Amino acid sequence: MAAEAVTEFINGTADGTRNSKTVADAINSNGNKFSSMHRIKPSNTHNTTIYRDELDEALAKASTENKIVIIAIVNKAYVEGDKSMLDLFLDGFWLGDDTRRLLNHLLIVAADQTSFERCKFLHLHCYKLKTEGVEFAGEKIYMSDDFIKMMWRRTSFLGTVLKFGYSFVFTDTDVLWLRNPLSVLSRDENIDLQISTDRFNGNQLSESNLINTGFYMVKSNEKSIKLFDTWYARKDSSAGLKEQDVLQNMMHEGIFKSLGLRMRFLDTLYFSGFCQDSRNVRNVSTVHANCCRSIGAKVTDLTSVVHDWKRFKNYGTTNFAWSRHTACQNSWKH
Repeated sequence: MAAEAVTEFINGTADGTRNSKTVADAINSNGNKFSSMHRIKPSNTHNTTIYRDELDEALAKASTENKIVIIAIVNKAYVEGDKSMLDLFLDGFWLGDDTRRLLNHLLIVAADQTSFERCKFLHLHCYKLKTEGVEFAGEKIYMSDDFIKMMWRRTSFLGTVLKFGYSFVFTDTDVLWLRNPLSVLSRDENIDLQISTDRFNGNQLSESNLINTGFYMVKSNEKSIKLFDTWYARKDSSAGLKEQDVLQNMMHEGIFKSLGLRMRFLDTLYFSGFCQDSRNVRNVSTVHANCCRSIGAKVTDLTSVVHDWKRFKNYGTTNFAWSRHTACQNSWKH
């Protein structure tokens, strides 16, 4: 199955509003198709592409023509069970509007051998994360020491992706893609980082928004690479803080401004979450099981979201309401 192209970022409106041109608008006029694979060619002998390493190869195979990749990171806890988080995540692409083709550009980064084997079994683009002897296989409860370590390892890895010259959309697997979010993300070439929010304050440029690093798009350039280097450098001096908190603090300290980094904060109308439901299902692109403590609770309540979505597709908005996120609310009691 050929996929459509997301081509270069070009100028949109300065304020990144909903009416601005979007990443998905920028499609190849030649049949609206992607090439099946984008390859980096540092050298070429007898028509054989030579990659720098396994990551280089994995990124190239999943990439769009202009080097954009969708990245999700999983471990054993996310791939096992009768209905795993990874299964539910992939269901979103199957059931969503204009989302199936995006699987061609999804790279699953596996933190352990079990999740890597599961990824390969599903015939997805897969990469085995090198974890330097740290065990990342089990469930990492929110804000536990192991959870914080895994988040920092994720930050380090994503910084490396930027250094390879790839822009990316990072998504947690507890984010359901119900419509193509690239149709909402701005392709304004001046915007370096577009990031989801737990609670949106109505202003897409306001640093008072509470950010969430479970879904964001970042453009590979000198500013973003410097941001990730500075971010990761704070790991050892930020005991007890998750990487998301550190990034929020950096923003409030003026580091983004000093780097000349331009941000856009994503409206929960389009990028919904359990912290703040979208006000209108007709506008929703993604639904994130944030404000939730355990994988089991996330799976339970995201399954309800899938049922909500099917109900909307069958019956429209008449009497539509999101199901209550009861399992996630109760997850904080344990």
